[in-house]
Amino acid sequence: MNLHQFRFVQEAARRNLNLTETAKALHTSQPGISKAILELEEELGIDIFVRHGKRLKRITEPGLRVLQAVDVILREVANLKRIGEEYSKQDSGTLVIATTHTQARYLLPGPLVALRKRHPKVVVTLLEAAPPQVAQMLLDDRADVGLATEALASTEGLLSLPCYEWQHMLVMPADHPLAAVERLTLEQIAREPIVSYSTAYAGRSRIDQAFALKGLSPQIVLEATDADVIKTYVRHGMGLGIVPEITVKDDPACAPGGELVVRPMGQFFGRNTTRIAFKRSAYLRSFVYAFAELVSERMNRGLIEKLMAGEAEHYEL
Repeated sequence: MNLHQFRFVQEAARRNLNLTETAKALHTSQPGISKAILELEEELGIDIFVRHGKRLKRITEPGLRVLQAVDVILREVANLKRIGEEYSKQDSGTLVIATTHTQARYLLPGPLVALRKRHPKVVVTLLEAAPPQVAQMLLDDRADVGLATEALASTEGLLSLPCYEWQHMLVMPADHPLAAVERLTLEQIAREPIVSYSTAYAGRSRIDQAFALKGLSPQIVLEATDADVIKTYVRHGMGLGIVPEITVKDDPACAPGGELVVRPMGQFFGRNTTRIAFKRSAYLRSFVYAFAELVSERMNRGLIEKLMAGEAEHYEL
């Protein structure tokens, strides 16, 4: 048996037993994959898959056990490669960060500039995606670290730690009638057209829940994944905008006297926590720890190593 056979079996399971898609993903031929899987089954003396003709129909009971073992083997092979890279290349390599657009745009510039000064040989790759996709990238070993508000804490197999807390902010044109109202109510907001994040992003579920608890049905006229886009449409009179606190903090347009007026919404929508996450079984290179420490002053290598090894309890802000 060999690693190629293990990769073929693992990818076939990931691709819903579609060998055509498996071959495309692994840049090889379908007959070659079929032959390699059959040879592995013959060597093990069991059927990993139930077949109908040449098609794979389902995974057998012993096949499930084989897949579990294959996942462990390939994960450890990946860890061996990372160990070799760290000690052979020292402080060089690629740091792959899976994150949402908001974190990439507003949180990460400072830490990444600082990381560049500390580890100039490290190349950073940003993969922007929805929170569930960020979690899956970590599980699939396509990213070293993930940053998002949703999904990470509830995904099995990930260690997620809190980075910072934030609240939603309401933004509106300075000449909007509600701009003169200091204490807004949810009822007043619900009567206006609203521009906000899509449902999977930036604590949107909290917004929907808050309106629902009051029996209100806000008129969401536009959804986006980019706060700059939301603020642009607010400037054009599309409606009131609801965005994360970090997206207005250093925006001149949202400063006193600017073209947009900002109101905190924590009293209605509560507090949110953006988290940093790692795959529990992953080997983390030294510059991954350095990045985590730059993202949040509460992070340090010793703490992360203990949590990854299960030697310390999970902590919250």
